[in-house]
Amino acid sequence: MRKNLSVDQCLDALRVLFTGPQILAFVPAVCLAAFWLGGERALVITALGLPLVLALTGKWGSRSYSAHSSGMRPSGSVTYDVFQSELQLISEAAKNRGENAACIAIALDDYADLQDLHGQAAADHVKQQFSDRILSIIRDQDIFSQIDQNRFLIGLHPSTHLDLEACIQMSGRIQSAIEEPLLLNGAGVYQSCSIGFCLLSDLRQAEVDEWIGAASAALAEAQRSGPSTIRAYSIATRRRSLVRANLRKEFEAALDDGEIRPWFQPQVSTDTGNITGFEALARWEHPVKGVLGPQVFLPFAEQAELMERLGQVMRHHAFEAMRTWDSVGTVIPRIGINFSSDELRNPGLLDRLKWELDQFELTPDRLAVEILETVFSRRPDDVITRNVAGMAALGCCIDLDDFGTGHASIASIKRFDVSRIKIDRTFVAKSDLDPSQQQLVSAILTMAERLNLETLAEGVETPGEHALMAQLGSNHVQGFGIAKPMPFEQTVEWIKTHRAKLQGAPKIGRKMG
Repeated sequence: MRKNLSVDQCLDALRVLFTGPQILAFVPAVCLAAFWLGGERALVITALGLPLVLALTGKWGSRSYSAHSSGMRPSGSVTYDVFQSELQLISEAAKNRGENAACIAIALDDYADLQDLHGQAAADHVKQQFSDRILSIIRDQDIFSQIDQNRFLIGLHPSTHLDLEACIQMSGRIQSAIEEPLLLNGAGVYQSCSIGFCLLSDLRQAEVDEWIGAASAALAEAQRSGPSTIRAYSIATRRRSLVRANLRKEFEAALDDGEIRPWFQPQVSTDTGNITGFEALARWEHPVKGVLGPQVFLPFAEQAELMERLGQVMRHHAFEAMRTWDSVGTVIPRIGINFSSDELRNPGLLDRLKWELDQFELTPDRLAVEILETVFSRRPDDVITRNVAGMAALGCCIDLDDFGTGHASIASIKRFDVSRIKIDRTFVAKSDLDPSQQQLVSAILTMAERLNLETLAEGVETPGEHALMAQLGSNHVQGFGIAKPMPFEQTVEWIKTHRAKLQGAPKIGRKMG
């Protein structure tokens, strides 16, 4: 994709020579000529005046030309500000020559997992190695910048041969280089990347921000399609990007306006049938689309980095519900609230949680911190470890959610001071009819008993499943067979009805032996 220097490029090279710091190389010759022609006085004036004139005119600091257009490039990666200015010059050069250029956006896949497993220092080392690999692939006149922990930008210099196929080939070479294993602490690390790119010719306007945004939109589509994916920007990409941008604004407004709030699903004791708690489950009460479940908006909230904001909103409404139940004499022992990985990585989480509990006059033991097993199955970073341990020390109940779907070790369960494991619904479903399901649940409950952990069976939908969980020894049950999630306004009446049913109801005996 290289080509010979054009006349414009030669002129640019001369401009670099005579307006940059290189001019200092000619100062001795100019001073000598001044001495021959005008004597010592001319020598002094020239030696002192020439650098001063150049400095005052700002020639050395100006950047009215592109170093890349003369075949030069900054060493290594450039800052984002420099990248933007250089990309603007690439755009102008491409239009002037009738050639094409491209912006490529790259993201390392599963970078958060890399941080969790190996720590931040190791992740930074891996990232630097991959940056060097990318720099070894692109041309000398192309530009490169890191814009986030795991995201990079490349600006491809104008060329008559730069088209869709060339960009796909370049993206493929980048992926091949990044996916080569890297040795880290004596073990091979395999990393993939997603890539999105935008040709300048595919844009209606050539503003730098729009160009970078188009490449980033293509990258976002690649990431949604799975790891190690390449996507090119198109009109359809732009349309979908605008829809998602509008949805983000709508989602943020919904958080502010109270459209997103918890619905509550009860948890009951298998011994007594009494209500032992509620789990707060996020619902979006959309004014047009109706009630939307978390499977609709949680993936979007994660991509939009709004999980912490969502968590704060959920806790506010859940704690407010607890205070209201208390005020009407309907005391609920515990409320379960899910905490995302983003929240657990926040160093200020513990202080904020203490403040929130104080605001609603709640003791920490009335909060069940629900954490997915996938968080425990990794080697958590120091912040996650401190936050979970701190909440346990504070007196919160630590619930290991969706137990059995990940690979949490017993050591992790003990290290995080887990209070209760929630058996995933996949093990509970049809367990009263399937002996193999019964064996799995029984094994989990036996392990929990040996570890002195409480248990809660999720997804209980039938009386048979409820009875079996009680007989096998699960302390609590939750699911549609007890009640579906409901808005707060319906909880008080449901509590009254449920307690009325318990009057005179026989207890379900546990399995003996």
